[in-house]
Amino acid sequence: MGAPSSQVILTMLLSAAIRSGTILLYPTIGEIFTERAGIMNVGIEGMMLIGAFFGFIVAYLTRNPYLGFFAGMLAGGLSSLIHAFISITLQGNQVVSGLALTIFGGGITNFYGQHFVNYHLSTSLKYIAIPWLSKIPVIGKVFFNQDIIVYLSYIIAILMWFILYKTKVGIHLRAVGDDAQAADAMGVNVYATRYFWTFFGGLLAGAGGAYLTIGYAPFWLDAMTAGRGWIAVALVIFAMWDPLNAIFGAYLFGSLDALQFQLQAAGTTIPASLLTMQPYLLTFIVIVLATVIVRLKHIGVPRELGLPFSREEKS
Repeated sequence: MGAPSSQVILTMLLSAAIRSGTILLYPTIGEIFTERAGIMNVGIEGMMLIGAFFGFIVAYLTRNPYLGFFAGMLAGGLSSLIHAFISITLQGNQVVSGLALTIFGGGITNFYGQHFVNYHLSTSLKYIAIPWLSKIPVIGKVFFNQDIIVYLSYIIAILMWFILYKTKVGIHLRAVGDDAQAADAMGVNVYATRYFWTFFGGLLAGAGGAYLTIGYAPFWLDAMTAGRGWIAVALVIFAMWDPLNAIFGAYLFGSLDALQFQLQAAGTTIPASLLTMQPYLLTFIVIVLATVIVRLKHIGVPRELGLPFSREEKS
């Protein structure tokens, strides 16, 4: 058999980029809504690790990757309630709480995951080609010949954009993140709103982690997420707190991740450490540029992001 054509290689690379980007898209959308409610959760890395571990364990024991996905999703959501309790009920420092959650996620998965290191799943997610759409040259095979969790991410991104900008729920959410006192005066339950969206952010962080270990790389290693949670934090700023912008950002970083694996597999002379570093180098560049743009144009930043709310405080 001859070598694959350049179009086949490009299609394979872009398909892998979509799957890699899906790992980031879920937690990025979740954190956008958490921050829109005024809660900063930098513990995404920890929640993704917890979701990845519990998702893998359930999928391994039940031989059902879909059960694993929902188990990982739920584990991420439950872990986010630790941050919610500290940040909302106790009004603690949100950055410190998020960092503690990351350390907690790394510690608990390292301790309980030792026995499962290098275990592989015997079952995998099935690719589903969407009729007609999957026949479109290149684009069809890239976007419409994926597994159901990738398709679900498309739906969630569009649906959450609609909820954020076109529904009463979205209006209340943005009100809580921009002026919690005014939202409270309007009759919006600020505490419940922040709890719900912090939990929602945890669910999607867990979903991203679970997809990593049941779909993208169906095995378990310590520190499996390899800093993807921090990339998701940067992508929130890059997306300017908009779910549709998050799609582009996630797939951009997914492309770099897929490219470095492709280059390593091809036997490039570029050191593997340099290839592995490129997504994080781009993260640094993107977050600097995005921060400058956001400050100059005052785009999308929730005005009460990171600030605790108390009904006794009146402006």
